[in-house]
Amino acid sequence: MAVIFTPLQNSRKAGGGNPNGSGARLGHPPFSADISGWTRLAMLAADRSQRIVGARSAEAALSSGGLEMALTRRQALKSAGAAVAAAGIARPAVAQKNPILVGYLPALTGPSSSTGVGINRGIQLAIEEINKSGGIDGRQLELITRDTQSDPTKAVNGAAELTRGVKVSAVFGPVNSGESLAVVPLLARTNTPQVHPCWVDTLTDVKKYPMCFRNAPTNQQIGGASNRYVVEVLKKKKVAVISDTAGYGTASLNAYVPMLKQMGADVVYQASIDAANPDLKPEILRMQSAGAEAIMPWSVNAGFLSRIINTRGQLAWDVPICGQTTLGSGQTKALLEKPEYWAKVYPNNFRPVCYGAGGKLPDRTVAFLDRLKSHKIDMGDTLLWWIALGYDSPNMIAQAMKAVGPEPEKLVDYMNQLKDFPGVYGDISFTKDKHDGYRDDQVVMVEANSLKDGAFNLAPGYGA
Repeated sequence: MAVIFTPLQNSRKAGGGNPNGSGARLGHPPFSADISGWTRLAMLAADRSQRIVGARSAEAALSSGGLEMALTRRQALKSAGAAVAAAGIARPAVAQKNPILVGYLPALTGPSSSTGVGINRGIQLAIEEINKSGGIDGRQLELITRDTQSDPTKAVNGAAELTRGVKVSAVFGPVNSGESLAVVPLLARTNTPQVHPCWVDTLTDVKKYPMCFRNAPTNQQIGGASNRYVVEVLKKKKVAVISDTAGYGTASLNAYVPMLKQMGADVVYQASIDAANPDLKPEILRMQSAGAEAIMPWSVNAGFLSRIINTRGQLAWDVPICGQTTLGSGQTKALLEKPEYWAKVYPNNFRPVCYGAGGKLPDRTVAFLDRLKSHKIDMGDTLLWWIALGYDSPNMIAQAMKAVGPEPEKLVDYMNQLKDFPGVYGDISFTKDKHDGYRDDQVVMVEANSLKDGAFNLAPGYGA
């Protein structure tokens, strides 16, 4: 009699169940978290074999007038092995049916969630498409999500849970630099491959963090594009630089002020302000009194950025605002007191997801936009590049896993040789000595008030 066993389904689902994956399945006793899926299968096989053989032995014992111990545990395990072999189940085949777990650390709530909300729309679409097309050699890609709530401490707790409890094969995120500053060292200590899109320069280091890759520009690339636009295109020499007090904001201010000075600009105002401050008028007046000809804000907080724009408008102060991409997000737009306040606001953005000559997007981006519309994915309150980045990231990880499997060292070796991954958001390349994958020529400035379907026209002065 052949006995067929069904492998345990993984209980570590995002947002439900025991996050450590150690809960009991109905009808079976709980197993400790350090017991492998194969061991659990063997134990269940043993239990079933023991019941089958025991029943038969009991019948024989009763017919001979006595009840004997039917089967020892050692015999049961031998029977289980024979039953598994008879069923043609090999250990690798069972393992290959289990999903591959990928950790995901977005800020879906909290004051810095605008980026995460947009990225999440792309990543969910990508996971759905990857799994519908067969997953990774027949194994589903399972996204284990932990909302950081825009809080570095919660990001660290989520990362610890993903690596030490759930034991994911790789992690995407966090998606905000302030959280990544806390998480990147932790993931490095656990030897977990990581991909993140955060700009702060120190968030990649091939010696300190050899398994960490950035599929986005660095602060040097972002600041370089913004500063060149203000100083060389707009010809503004007196600049006010303001940030919030989060890790990304302060790191950006500290990086960009010296860059501006090296270009010959006069930084007449610089400050890091609490993003929750409801009244920024005193700060804007200080900029105005100092003779600032341009304002450069660095924050991912849409409320903070909208208050800067609104205050400039209230004062009828006609100076350009140039800086962080969130200046152009739908969330920022929704908080403006008047639509015309968005004039002369120039955020960073990325050429592959911007309108070029004749108001056209690149063919790759047009196809992606059509797919988003067919899935009824909302773009009115977010940015196309955030959705595209979310879409590209799991596809890049999946490409690596399809090529070499989910083992950490093999994944890293593959990523160290990745060349021109064709993302919607941009082409990405890595080498063993360079884990910053985004090209300089893809970083541009755009007109905020040209927003359409999450994309923008290039700012005045840019060649299409």
